[in-house]
Amino acid sequence: MSVKIRLARRGRRKMAIYDVVVADARAPRDGRFIEKIGSYNPNTNPASININNERALKWLLNGAQPTDTVKAMLSYRGIMLKKHLQIGVLKGAITQEVADAKFEAWLNEKDAKIAGKSDSISKAKAEVRQKALDAEAAKNQARIDAIQAKEDEQKALLAAAEAANNPAPVEEVAAEEAPAAEAVAEETPAAEEAAPEASAEGEEEAKA
Repeated sequence: MSVKIRLARRGRRKMAIYDVVVADARAPRDGRFIEKIGSYNPNTNPASININNERALKWLLNGAQPTDTVKAMLSYRGIMLKKHLQIGVLKGAITQEVADAKFEAWLNEKDAKIAGKSDSISKAKAEVRQKALDAEAAKNQARIDAIQAKEDEQKALLAAAEAANNPAPVEEVAAEEAPAAEAVAEETPAAEEAAPEASAEGEEEAKA
C-alpha cells in the first residue's frame, strides 16, 4: 500500500484550515486517513504550522511520501533535515549526538529568524496603523479649521450688515457735538472782554 503525507481541507469558505494527515494514496483528499500528525493555517501571518515531528519523521523513515506542499512544510520545520541526519546515523556516517547537535543548532537559528520576522511584521503593522491615525487626525483638524474659518467669516458679515442697518443713535451724535459747543462757549467771553478794553482806549484817544 502506497502511503502519502498530505493535506486534508476543513474550515469554512475562504477561511480554509488544513490537517496534515497520513493516508492511503488511493483515498480521496478529504476522505479516510490513517493518522493525523498536524495542522496548517494559512490565514495567519506568518502561516501557522503545527506538526508532530516525531510521528512525521517515523512515517518518512517508513517510506511515506509527502506531497510537494507538505514537503515544503516539513523542510520549514526541519523534519526533512532530521530525516537526512537520521539516515546518516543509521548508516554509521555520524553519531546520534552529532546529529542531534546539528539539528539543535539549525532549530535555534530557524526560531530566531521566525521571531525576527514576526517582530518585523508587528512593527510594520504598528507603523501603518500610526500613519493612518496621524492622517485621520490631520484630516479632522483641517475640517475643524475650515468650519471655524467659515463661522468667523459669517460672523464678520453679520457684524457688517448690522452696522450698515443700524446707524449711530441721535443721543450719541448729540453727545459727540456737546464738547464742541462747550469749547465755543468758553471762547466767547474772552472776546467780549477784549471789546470793552478796545472801546476804553478809543475814548482816551478822543479826549487827548
